[in-house]
Amino acid sequence: MTPLAIPVDAQLSGETPQEIVAFAVAAEAAGFARLWAPELTRSAMIPLALAAASTTRIELATGIALAFTRSPFTLALEMLDLDELSEGRMALGLGAGVKRLNERWHGVAYDPPIRRMRETVAAVRELIRTMPEEGPSRAHGRIVDIEVAGYQRAFRAPRTAIPVWLAAVMPGMAGLCGEIADGFLDHPVTTPRWLDERLLPQIRAGAERAGREAPEIAAALICAVSADDPDAARRGAACTVGFYATVKTYAELFAAHGFGERIAPIRKAFLTRDPERLAEAVGEDMTAVFAAAGTPDEVRQRARVYETRADRLWVTPPHHLQSPADSARWQLGILEAFGH
Repeated sequence: MTPLAIPVDAQLSGETPQEIVAFAVAAEAAGFARLWAPELTRSAMIPLALAAASTTRIELATGIALAFTRSPFTLALEMLDLDELSEGRMALGLGAGVKRLNERWHGVAYDPPIRRMRETVAAVRELIRTMPEEGPSRAHGRIVDIEVAGYQRAFRAPRTAIPVWLAAVMPGMAGLCGEIADGFLDHPVTTPRWLDERLLPQIRAGAERAGREAPEIAAALICAVSADDPDAARRGAACTVGFYATVKTYAELFAAHGFGERIAPIRKAFLTRDPERLAEAVGEDMTAVFAAAGTPDEVRQRARVYETRADRLWVTPPHHLQSPADSARWQLGILEAFGH
């Protein structure tokens, strides 16, 4: 098979610590460029510590860590620790998440998310830069205002600047990414059209406002691969597309692609927790727009649309209503489809 013309990253996941380590080792051996660790059913940080200790070359990143649920001080400490464990292979991927998740699940403030993100990133960068050097640390902000004096982190730091990547689905956060981030991490449920029309122009405009080059772009894609049962792969991908379709924040995204009227029946099917009903409500047509599913050749062909749009591609398996066996199957399929 002909590999993609851009680096391919994978999602770091597993049912057990042993599976997380095994996948990290396998992904490195298969030539994947980076492992992104999500934060939902696990923290982003602990799996990365396992991967850092068991690999030597592959890049590592939070993909994504919620920016507002930790203090900048804690984020900086975690990044310095992980960068030390990995000998300088870390990147910090941050996202705002959605309002309800921040306020009701975590009990933290969310609004205004763009200013809060700008000031959080500035504070984390300042703390990473000064913590190993005995400070002082000072980050001025209206919302996030940090001052640390008389403190020194007494451990080795491979770097005093760790790349910060921002995730965005909507244009406002994409514009901020263009202004301040080292890289942009796309959401797996977005599409080439949404990237072209709504996100990349804002990223470039943000970079122009800041008088800098546009950041590196990592596209993202939900991938379910099975040479033996491509229909099962499509159903698995449909369940994760359906999960995101129930989130109000993404309603504009789905409506812009002509699926606005399908959201209500998807939400009803979602509440049943029946994967067959949810996949049927989503439909193969909607799945094909928002994911890549089927045989290895079909999935690779779908992924190639990003070769001219992005600097790298993050491929992520279905996660909603998937059994442990299914999750393992989709991870193996990604290794087979994109590894070498």
